[in-house]
Amino acid sequence: MNNLFCTIPASLPDELVEDILKTDKVRIERIVSRGHITPEGDWYDQDEGEWVMVVKGSAKLLFEDGMREVSMEAGDHINIPAHQRHRVSWTDPDQDTIWLAVFYSDN
Repeated sequence: MNNLFCTIPASLPDELVEDILKTDKVRIERIVSRGHITPEGDWYDQDEGEWVMVVKGSAKLLFEDGMREVSMEAGDHINIPAHQRHRVSWTDPDQDTIWLAVFYSDN
């Protein structure tokens, strides 16, 4: 058995992204951010849909369409359809933000 809150390095120079489960149809990742954001000017534009939840901490997602920013706290989740351009615009620099991301295909 594994635990989402364990094995997080004390030093986290880069965002930590780990596959928890990966099949042909679904991928589940644990992501740990500590003040990390998507590099300025970069956007995620994924071929898959993504359901993402903040398990611990807080973050902000920015969606290119309308430049709409969404604040997320522990327990908040959102579905991001394939090719909806978005970026992480803020994560709490003073604590770990732990995300659970489920990537799926509509095909």
